[in-house]
Amino acid sequence: MFRISAAFAVLVSLPGPVFALPPESSSLTLDEAVARVAAAHPALRLYDRQRERLDAERDEAVFRPPLRMLADVENAIGTGDHAGIRRAEVSLSLSSVLERGGKREARQLLASARIDALALEREARRLDLLAEVARRYLDLADAQARKAIAEEGIALRERTVQVARQRHRIGGAPESSALAAEAAVVRAQLAHERASVDAGAAWRRLALLWRGTDRDDPPATVGVITQLPDIPAVDSLLTLIDTTPALQRFADEARVREARLRLAETRRTPDIDWQVGVRRLQAEGDVALVAAIGIPLGSRARAETGVRAARAELAALSIEREVEDVALRAALLEAHGRYVGARSDVQRIDSELMPLLRRTEQAAEVAFRAGALPWLEWAQVQADIVSLQNERLASALDARRALIEIQRLTAQPFIVEAEGATGVTP
Repeated sequence: MFRISAAFAVLVSLPGPVFALPPESSSLTLDEAVARVAAAHPALRLYDRQRERLDAERDEAVFRPPLRMLADVENAIGTGDHAGIRRAEVSLSLSSVLERGGKREARQLLASARIDALALEREARRLDLLAEVARRYLDLADAQARKAIAEEGIALRERTVQVARQRHRIGGAPESSALAAEAAVVRAQLAHERASVDAGAAWRRLALLWRGTDRDDPPATVGVITQLPDIPAVDSLLTLIDTTPALQRFADEARVREARLRLAETRRTPDIDWQVGVRRLQAEGDVALVAAIGIPLGSRARAETGVRAARAELAALSIEREVEDVALRAALLEAHGRYVGARSDVQRIDSELMPLLRRTEQAAEVAFRAGALPWLEWAQVQADIVSLQNERLASALDARRALIEIQRLTAQPFIVEAEGATGVTP
């Protein structure tokens, strides 16, 4: 049951939760973010209270029907011969219900099944929550990566402004070239400012998961976007679906519904109400035994409606599981395709497109300085570099988000061995 937590076990393997960044540290790893959430998120603490409630219900299910003490006075304080208490009849008795058909055992079985189901539900919720941590951490990493791209864009444009001014002073280029280059710098600065705002918002959204009130600048994220590991083939991943929390919960739910059916079936057997005691006949001064027994009629017919409903719920569970299985497999296929495609895009950009554009930009600068190329063509190459960097970032983020979904669906970690990075990929 608890093997599903292995998918994120490495994420919470820190010595203890961290609730504030050390003064000397300006970075936040995914491991640290997960540790904070695992220790402080109210959704996980809620299950502890629910477990206490179910434990109490299980303990209550053990009790048999209570004994009742009855005191009965008849033929007293009336008229005629029954005036006063001279002819009163006083009874003192005990009564209870004799449960039949295994009702007590069925109640205990149902209570235990609900406790077992809660344990798996908590693990599944934990897995979903950790996936959300990884998504929000990626949002922060995305904003910070866009800031870095904007900073490089500013540096490229500022170099262009310097060269364009030099060319204008010697009469090799019109002033409009330098002015346009300065406008490009401003646009790059606007992109940097927007990314800074987005980083602050992403940091606050992430900190909310551990109820943080951090108002400082966002810490630097550590090695999450560019690490795109190899993952198993989709056919291998599909075999893991049956062991995921989303489907394992149906096994626990089946036990709960079977216990409900068993409890409904026990109601076919009627319980016996019994009463036994003594009666004091005041007029004669005698004491006599009194006893009573009661058995409800028609119990089997009344119980059949509950039995049919419980059987229908149990039979529907297999269909519900099949529906969930189809949805999970479709989601896994979609996520795997997204990851493979986006990862391929990143690799092609890194190995082919970006080196080619870098060489083109260097050649364009040389040509512009020599007066063999108009400023606009050099500026276009610089814009293409920034655009390609943003395209690469978008593809990497798409791959990472797809990987998060694959991990959530399969409950399996994909560890990245990279220098300076630890933990599971988000």
